[in-house]
Amino acid sequence: MNYDDIIDHPHFVSDKRPHMSMLERAAQFSPFAALTGYDDAVTETARLTDERIFLDEYVIEELDEKLQMIYSGAAAGRVITFIYFVQDERKAGGAYVKVIGQVKKIDTYEKIIVMDDDTVIPVGDIVAIEGI
Repeated sequence: MNYDDIIDHPHFVSDKRPHMSMLERAAQFSPFAALTGYDDAVTETARLTDERIFLDEYVIEELDEKLQMIYSGAAAGRVITFIYFVQDERKAGGAYVKVIGQVKKIDTYEKIIVMDDDTVIPVGDIVAIEGI
């Protein structure tokens, strides 16, 4: 190609638009996220969850005995460890959470235990109790 017809012409300057700085011109060509949210979706999919463990009758019986001790007040003032399942809000499965502290309140109607740090533990989600 031969550019002899335009090579000596002056650079065009618009009368209608202000001159752009080099930084503004460069911003026009900066990369953009064509797949908005893709990285978040991949991260969410890769996030691991635990499956809920279904307890056998012997473990349930042992938990019931320990819960009865807590309900009766025999464990008052003791530091107790609860391990319970928390369902994941976004995907199947969840996580097992360990809470250590003293029982502040027991609500038999709602079937929850409130710890001294105001952690609420649903009784049906407890898989282990230690310290009794």
